[in-house]
Amino acid sequence: MKNTLLSAALLMFGGVAFAQDLPENPEPGKCYVRCKTPEVWKNEDVTIEVAPAYKKIVTYPAEYKTVTERVIVKEAGQRLEIVPPVWETKTVSYTAKEDANALRVIKATFSPDTETIETKAASANWEMSEKAPDCESSDPNDCRYWCYKPVPAKYVTIPLSKLAQDASTTSSPVPGYEKTYTKRVMVTPPTTRTVEIPAEYGTIKKIVLVKDAWQEEVTVPAVYKTVTKEVLVNKGGLTTWKEVECTLVDNTLLPITWNLGSSTLTSEAKTIIDGTLLPILKDGVAVAIESHTDSRAPLNSTKSYRKKERKQFPII
Repeated sequence: MKNTLLSAALLMFGGVAFAQDLPENPEPGKCYVRCKTPEVWKNEDVTIEVAPAYKKIVTYPAEYKTVTERVIVKEAGQRLEIVPPVWETKTVSYTAKEDANALRVIKATFSPDTETIETKAASANWEMSEKAPDCESSDPNDCRYWCYKPVPAKYVTIPLSKLAQDASTTSSPVPGYEKTYTKRVMVTPPTTRTVEIPAEYGTIKKIVLVKDAWQEEVTVPAVYKTVTKEVLVNKGGLTTWKEVECTLVDNTLLPITWNLGSSTLTSEAKTIIDGTLLPILKDGVAVAIESHTDSRAPLNSTKSYRKKERKQFPII
């Protein structure tokens, strides 16, 4: 049967990769760990105008009133007993309705637009490469390097509208109209004894403009929208070295076994991993895992496998 020894050593943020940057003036027999400060972000609200303010115009028509006017329909005159006067009929024009204006509203027009907001600033993360395939060293930590890879910023595009042309009005005339009435006018007065003839009166109705058409402006307020974006307050990175107990970097042997002739773990091994390693990983530490397998199956087994493997990698 194949047996496996699994060991776990607590490391802080891949200390092996930073061996070239050791602490200054270390003491013999002491162990050190490199501490890394996390990135600090904060949420910031940005308010943008998605719809501008504009004015709305309401128009009211012209107002009129009807008036009654007393007019002379026959002038006063004289009548002769011998020679009567001569009369003729005359037509008189008057304004029955005065001129005015009518207003027509031209509505405001808008055009679509967009605005792009940066919701998260650009940053960078450390990443460790795989071991080079042509590496001749038996140490798995050789032939590897760390890359500080950038993380692009994130953006969001907000649709909005802009005022192209504000509301206005046009005026058009509303013409009035004329009416007529008739009256009799004496052409030739009597030449003999005259008799006074009193004037005659009548009434006419006129439509008079009281108030011309007028308009009222109502302001429609702008519409705003608030967008939340992440802003980097403090950039994380490596800071100082901290002294730790050397026992933390010693391997702890765990009885991990693999199924015979298979690359899968036994149920007992999975139980040990779930109960021992996972609680450590949940605390946010790094773990280096090393494994070794070989063939220890009986000679009469169907297949015999021999495999040696050693892996070491950080798990955050």
